[in-house]
Amino acid sequence: MSSNTSTSVEPTGVTGLDSVLAGGLPRGYLYLVQGTPGTGKTTMALQFLITGRTRGERGLYITLSEARDELEEAANSHHWSLEGIEVHEVLPRADLSNGDDNTLFYPSEVELVETTREILDVVERVHPTRVVIDSLSEIRLLSQNVARYRRQVMALKQFFASRCCTVLLLDDGGHVDPHLQSMAHGVIQLEQLAPVYGPERRRLRILKLRGVKFRGGFHDMKLDTGRILVFPRIKSDDRPPVPSGGRLSSRIPEMDKLLGGGLERGTTVLIMGPAGAGKSAIVSQYAAAAALDGERASLFTFEEGHNTLYQRSAALGIPLAEQVEAGRVRLQRIDPAELTPGEFTELVRVAVDEEGSRIVIIDSLNGYYSAMPEENFLTLQLHELFSFLRQRGVVVFLTLAQHGFLGNIITPIDVSFLADTVVLLRYFEAGGKIHRAISVPKKRSGAHELAIRELALDARGLHVGEPLKRFRGVLSGIPQYVGGRDELLSDDSGDG
Repeated sequence: MSSNTSTSVEPTGVTGLDSVLAGGLPRGYLYLVQGTPGTGKTTMALQFLITGRTRGERGLYITLSEARDELEEAANSHHWSLEGIEVHEVLPRADLSNGDDNTLFYPSEVELVETTREILDVVERVHPTRVVIDSLSEIRLLSQNVARYRRQVMALKQFFASRCCTVLLLDDGGHVDPHLQSMAHGVIQLEQLAPVYGPERRRLRILKLRGVKFRGGFHDMKLDTGRILVFPRIKSDDRPPVPSGGRLSSRIPEMDKLLGGGLERGTTVLIMGPAGAGKSAIVSQYAAAAALDGERASLFTFEEGHNTLYQRSAALGIPLAEQVEAGRVRLQRIDPAELTPGEFTELVRVAVDEEGSRIVIIDSLNGYYSAMPEENFLTLQLHELFSFLRQRGVVVFLTLAQHGFLGNIITPIDVSFLADTVVLLRYFEAGGKIHRAISVPKKRSGAHELAIRELALDARGLHVGEPLKRFRGVLSGIPQYVGGRDELLSDDSGDG
């Protein structure tokens, strides 16, 4: 696509859509908005006209399928007023002056001509800047054949072009006409999906937009009271990477030592281990530590509620609740059944670009994946998200619960290739007690320890012990002790 050289664009007023369109719709052209009933065409068209009204532009809504009362009901459902917007009905008419059944309806050819003339007349009278015609389905029916229909749309295009109107033609999308799409300056396609579980989901795609380097692909969309929200597919841009600003510390010297002195900015950390091994405790520690060092962190949880997380953190001496209350840590629980992947990535983008978060935590990937079983390419979406965050110099933490406790541990999702650093947690049995072990099998940037250390959790916090040099097979869960009797792990090393 060529870049947008025009400085004259019409903002649509739809949150996120103007970003996808690189600013808005080039002024003075005709655009096709396609979608089956219920996808949001009328809502988008109304928001387009209302935005023009706030900019002092004259708007005209020509309805061929709905009465004005129905249109006003749709606007009222969003708490919108149509005051200042001209609404003109061009509805099918019947001739009741003659009792002959054969003359009950106007012949389609005559009605098409009269409908077209009425549209032209109202435009001449109102002199609008923004026009919506709803919908092309009625013109298609009156035209009766494809050739006449295309000629009619071309005539409308030429008429509006001479009056510098920006026009949205709404179409139900049931008849995909490549010739019609070629006539339009741009084509916006709306879709509605019905998952097996949860509410319907909507998405949007720009099929074409001449002269504009728009953001391609599907973008999740949501109809809210009073607005449409479009969540642009996230991607890295051409801005230079944010300077590193030093490593991220956990405020636990032994943990930092295990990770080679801390975590580099702009990297992704995957923390894997069975349930209860300490994954959430570690990310909570990093969030609180960053906040205490004057940075902002965002923690998105998919399973654990706020109160539970506060109580668990407080029991470990981690001041997470205090940092959330102070506004340095943003804590948000995600309900994936109500949230699309695009909406989630937009939440992350806002946290980073608008709120200044330098640490982003996703706890956990299990909830993210299992709650969206019908979504394809989630791994690819995560890759795009991580690339975006890496460019911003953000440290990303991901937790992943593995199945099993000892012995055969199964990883339900393999995303280790996306992570720059992998922290592995394990249970092991020694001295008649269950202990935790922590190790770092992978770290792309910088040196790190290859040692396996013990991880202990108690009321004083997280404790990383010395390397377990006297054990063999710790990661298997059933180690062999090869040291002397006096070197065996102390009785209180696994408390918590």
